[in-house]
Amino acid sequence: MSTLTRTASAATQDIARQLTKPEMFLTEGWRAQSLSKGAAGVALLHIEHAHTGEGSWRTVHSWVTATAGNGVSAADDANLLFGAPALAFVLHAAEGDGTVRYGPARSGVDTHVTALTHRRVDLAHARIDRGELPAFSEYDLLHGLTGIGAHLLQHAVGSDALGRVLTYLVRLTQPLRIDDETLPGWWVSHDPQGTRAHAFPGGHGNFGIAHGIAGPLALLARARRRGITVDGHDDALHTITAWLDTWRQHSASGPWWPQWITRDQIRTGRPGQLGPLRPSWCYGTPGLARAQQLAAIATMDSARQQMAERALACCLSDPAQLSQITDTSLCHGWAGLFQTAWRSARDACSPDISVHLPALADRLIQQCRARRGEDAGLLEGDTGLALALHTVAHTTPSVSGWDSCLLIN
Repeated sequence: MSTLTRTASAATQDIARQLTKPEMFLTEGWRAQSLSKGAAGVALLHIEHAHTGEGSWRTVHSWVTATAGNGVSAADDANLLFGAPALAFVLHAAEGDGTVRYGPARSGVDTHVTALTHRRVDLAHARIDRGELPAFSEYDLLHGLTGIGAHLLQHAVGSDALGRVLTYLVRLTQPLRIDDETLPGWWVSHDPQGTRAHAFPGGHGNFGIAHGIAGPLALLARARRRGITVDGHDDALHTITAWLDTWRQHSASGPWWPQWITRDQIRTGRPGQLGPLRPSWCYGTPGLARAQQLAAIATMDSARQQMAERALACCLSDPAQLSQITDTSLCHGWAGLFQTAWRSARDACSPDISVHLPALADRLIQQCRARRGEDAGLLEGDTGLALALHTVAHTTPSVSGWDSCLLIN
């Protein structure tokens, strides 16, 4: 074991030892069942440590119990990060090694997730039938059907529910006619914060993997790579990648994409963003490049794969972009950058990405020593940091498949 991996292993175990009291999330009922901010997310860390012999299943069970102890929502707004899908994701992760640990409970939660998925797909199709624009909460990774689909692809391959999610996402790529203007089917009616800001009249088109079209692209690509397709699958992949090609920008530091565009910008063909911003998983080049790399591999498009990998490698080589990262989180910090680059490097056709991994790992460890996350959670807190450090320490894919919730594996 190298000095780097030993240091990373010590750091992730230190964080896990500090996260041993699930009651810290029980004062706010919603946080218990939150994958992003609460007990469900912390459970993933202890699950991965138990799988690798660095933690106990007794600790895991205390966090799983805390996640489900006050009831779990299966209402229409439940999603990958909250409620029944989040709990289902955790229970399946605990069985990532093939050992059944929560069989009856998992089956019961799976039934609720299946019913929820069908209801949400029905609502989405009804919205499209009315010719209305969607909201993030309908389709995106964090709150919408893409996130539920990510769970189903990981844990319910071949299910009717997964097939219906994929069919819906194909339909999402079909254009809508709004106010005598043709817009992509994923164009949302609100601003990037989900409100009706005056700066975004007519909504916006979002590119990121967390809230934008890169999320559906990654899910459709991962499904195709596993041989799971629906009618129009390849056409949908082409529609999304062609859109990304249209809006791909070029600079001395390599290709990049805007975080979003407005109605005025779609008319002019020019984004308001002047250059690449923070290289984050959620909105930046890393997440967008990984989604396109996955699509290229799924469709055997070597030119696109090389372009996507070059975009990420250039990003990792650019001090100006890296200097914009200010935290250790998975969502928009060093942990997410490392985990995305690590997954991309495993599939890359050249070593141009992998050569940056040791420096990224070292930077992640340095940042961990200097400061921790904003909270204990998965997306913006210490749990996500610890899981990325676990990857540094082990250099092999996780047993639990925890990063499938990021759509990068």
